[in-house]
Amino acid sequence: MRIRAVERGDLAALLAMVVALTQHHGDVARVTLESLERDFLGPMAWYHGFVAVQDAKVVGYAAALPLGRLGYGARGLDLHHLFVSPDARRLGVGRALVRAVEDLGRNLGCSYVIIGTHPDNVAAQAYYQHLGYGPHASTGKRFTKPLV
Repeated sequence: MRIRAVERGDLAALLAMVVALTQHHGDVARVTLESLERDFLGPMAWYHGFVAVQDAKVVGYAAALPLGRLGYGARGLDLHHLFVSPDARRLGVGRALVRAVEDLGRNLGCSYVIIGTHPDNVAAQAYYQHLGYGPHASTGKRFTKPLV
């Protein structure tokens, strides 16, 4: 198995996995090949992306976003998506993808990585704790406004 940055040829496989993960969470995927290309490979790429390749097949991916705590002078990464194909689970793929995001964070001068899960996803919570992650207390309320 090899971990590497997302490339143009990965986008179709990546799209299928993003849709699968979105549906797993009960959401409707609106992602397209065009939005993946824009967000991973465009001139102003929004996500840092890694794929796990085994026997020339993409079997997992990780997508991370930059974070910051300006008042503390701290940079971080939000490991926004982590997905491993069912047939490649329990083979170390997820761990290798998380490690790639952590290494990227270190290379970018980050001091932390945040990973979120659904409150009921105890298996993912146990997995992340096994990898050394601890609970992150969220403070304050957040607000959103559509820009349409």
